[in-house]
Amino acid sequence: MYAPGHLGELTQVIDPQLVDAVIEETGSRERRVRLLSARVVVYFVLALAFFERSSYQAVWDKLAAGLHKIAVAHRSRRPGRRVRAWS
Repeated sequence: MYAPGHLGELTQVIDPQLVDAVIEETGSRERRVRLLSARVVVYFVLALAFFERSSYQAVWDKLAAGLHKIAVAHRSRRPGRRVRAWS
């Protein structure tokens, strides 16, 4: 079972505490509860860069692959708008 905020191998390479520190330093922490946390959005954007030839859905599926027993957010029909809405 993955720990909260764990998004597969990417969180093993890029420490969640480092991501949180960058979010705090840049003042990007969410001010209210969102569907996706700032940390998840950072990992999603990093994954988009790593898998630049994949669709938003394919990248999200890669991130959420190990979370099959946990409810995860699903992208909307307009993923770019949804990411902005999540953050």
